[in-house]
Amino acid sequence: MTEKPDENNPVLLEIGKILKPHGLNGELIVDLSTNRTERINPGSIISTQKLELIVRTSKPHQKKFIVHFEGIQNREKADELRGEILFAESIKDETVWAHELIGAEVIDQKGISRGHVTSVLHNPASDLLELEDGNLVPLNFLTSYKAGETIFVKTPEGLFFQESSDGENKDEN
Repeated sequence: MTEKPDENNPVLLEIGKILKPHGLNGELIVDLSTNRTERINPGSIISTQKLELIVRTSKPHQKKFIVHFEGIQNREKADELRGEILFAESIKDETVWAHELIGAEVIDQKGISRGHVTSVLHNPASDLLELEDGNLVPLNFLTSYKAGETIFVKTPEGLFFQESSDGENKDEN
């Protein structure tokens, strides 16, 4: 992700996917990709590439959810949404959102600026902050941050390298 949001251009976060219709009355099986189940509380607004949806009801079902959206009254309408990816605006709280890290300056435990974040790369072990110089910093080294401004990290020795004049890589830590 490289786009930085602002008030006029919020970035919608992927929160799940509509798998298939459930029953005849417009309910859908939804697989959330977030642990924030309040995303599908009644009244919540969720978007797809096609339209904006308002949650009417939702309930857990076999590690997924049965969700009924306003205006989706039958199986045929529900089937039109099969496979749609669901998006929503970020929730303001203590959660670290990848889009809030783009453009922020990374400062290590010694107070050394390591550059600005150009993107966040998804990695199974830990998402990675990609810096302007190509260095990658695992997100689990983050100690605190101010969205869009500064990220403080505590990194192990040897994470950052600088090429010396003789072509050798030398540890900056």
